[in-house]
Amino acid sequence: MKKTIDYYFWMNSDWAYLGADRLEALARRQGAAIRYLPVDLPEVYARTGGILLGRRSPERQAYRVAELARWCRKLGIHVNPQPAHMCPDAGLASRIVIAADLAGLPVAALYQAILKAEWCDEQDISDEATLRAVLRQQGLDAPALLAAAARPEAEAAYRRNTDEAVGAGVFGSPTYVYRGEVFWGQDRLEMLEEAVAAPTSSPAGRWTWTAA
Repeated sequence: MKKTIDYYFWMNSDWAYLGADRLEALARRQGAAIRYLPVDLPEVYARTGGILLGRRSPERQAYRVAELARWCRKLGIHVNPQPAHMCPDAGLASRIVIAADLAGLPVAALYQAILKAEWCDEQDISDEATLRAVLRQQGLDAPALLAAAARPEAEAAYRRNTDEAVGAGVFGSPTYVYRGEVFWGQDRLEMLEEAVAAPTSSPAGRWTWTAA
């Protein structure tokens, strides 16, 4: 059976940026394919009980900053926990990545470059000019991909990804789903690899709670 990882991520996800290179390395080691599935995380939160960062308690926000600092030190990756343009509308960026994927173009470097623009380079990824510049830097046809991102097919795929994510049990970004088993967070990549490497998979799947 072909090994395929369903990768659900938000185009504003600092944690997805931290895990991006390690996910690619994992897939290469294990001979696995990755389905890149940008989602509308505010919509996922609305349907699964999540709370957007700006609405979380000061204690939770402070812990996020501390945890990011720890992971940045551990991985040797720089992320500004409070960039100038933090978590703007990610719709256009998501549809660009989807359009590139639909066109058969490699998307790993593209989505990482967009995340880097926000979390490292202080850029507004909701701005078309910013995204146009990223596309050019990646050697991609910016006018063609922007036009494709504006088509109904890209928006439909974005909505479908979001619906599929909720249906799979996803509630945050990044989330990796392998043969029905959900792994939330870049700190679960080691466990994901164990599942992918197993000769046979017996995923735990989602918990089902029943009354006593």
